[in-house]
Amino acid sequence: MKRRDFVKTAAAGAAAGAVPALAAPAGGQPATAQPAAPAVHTRAARPVLVADVSSIRFRNGGPESAIERAFRGITEGEDILDACVAGVNIPELDPAEMGIGYGGLPNADGVVQLDSCLMHGPRKWAGGVAGLEGVKTPSLVAKAVAELTDHHLIAGKGAQDFARALGFEIHDDLNTETSRALWLEWRRRVDPDHWLDPQERLRGTGRPEEDAPASMRRFHDAALKAGLSMVDDGLIDRDSFWGTTSLEAVSPDGDICGVTTTSGLSWKIPGRAGDSPILGAGQYVDNDVGAAGSTGRGEANLYNLSCFMIVEFMRQGMSPRDAGMAVLERVRDNTVESRLRNSRGLPGFDLRFFIVNKAGDYAGVALYGSAESAFAVCDENGAREEPLEGLLEGSPRD
Repeated sequence: MKRRDFVKTAAAGAAAGAVPALAAPAGGQPATAQPAAPAVHTRAARPVLVADVSSIRFRNGGPESAIERAFRGITEGEDILDACVAGVNIPELDPAEMGIGYGGLPNADGVVQLDSCLMHGPRKWAGGVAGLEGVKTPSLVAKAVAELTDHHLIAGKGAQDFARALGFEIHDDLNTETSRALWLEWRRRVDPDHWLDPQERLRGTGRPEEDAPASMRRFHDAALKAGLSMVDDGLIDRDSFWGTTSLEAVSPDGDICGVTTTSGLSWKIPGRAGDSPILGAGQYVDNDVGAAGSTGRGEANLYNLSCFMIVEFMRQGMSPRDAGMAVLERVRDNTVESRLRNSRGLPGFDLRFFIVNKAGDYAGVALYGSAESAFAVCDENGAREEPLEGLLEGSPRD
């Protein structure tokens, strides 16, 4: 099928409200296998998925989590990318998951802006969107970018116009009552002179206690501290504050793909794009080697092109665990600004990687490991959480 005919046919299907499935290679024959990379083990691949905990803890009222849905799809013969996107659609649509999709925590102006990217290993296709407003499932729009265009990334209003043209429903507001209430609480904490606490007003004080930290004098420093204080107070789950879902998969045939979707850093500057929609930063796939995805401080991944480097280290023969640790060491060594370091001179943020190679070996690593740190795995033994291995001891805020 000629590409223009494929695009014409696919666009017609998308306009009817559904993004079309990926097309088979020309002639319906499988792609010629590439020579094995040094990192690829000789034993047969086993189907396995690794992801952040959002992929196992949220079901949107249904019977399956994201990682379970994706594993079922790839083991039943569904295209690997179709299966993974169908999986992440579950937490994207779940209003209780405040790190991605519908109900994701908004930017500083109270607007939910979403990022996503994905890579189809065997076809070497990729697509992403950044700063997308009004669409609950940005991963489906990223998939359309990969399928229907020659581009890898569409951003802002252009991404929304692209989605609208394909028949996606555009919502005026992706906030839920919970995400909007949390945004108002954040505004009160970061700017108490102008955003008043109604309970304090009823008590006659007019504003919270006068013991705000000195850093409140600088808005953006105050913004981060206010958000983290809400994590400390139990109002926001830490995984949602830095919230991202990243799902990496190896099929029974050894094909690989990855999907990442996020609402980005809570209360971010409007228009900020982190690592999640950027190929090589928050997500990277090489079908001959493996895949890596990430959650945590996006700017650290952007600076270090972390996920690309993990896959390259695996290409050179490193295990998933060792490749992830090598990149975490690089992130640690490149974090030199005092504002980004804690009292021990170490990174004052966390970063997590979910890594798998072509043979199905996997790892979950983080800058900081603790008893509460976990990642999701699904294989022939079912879906489960396993502990992340940390490069550093303690907490990023110690």
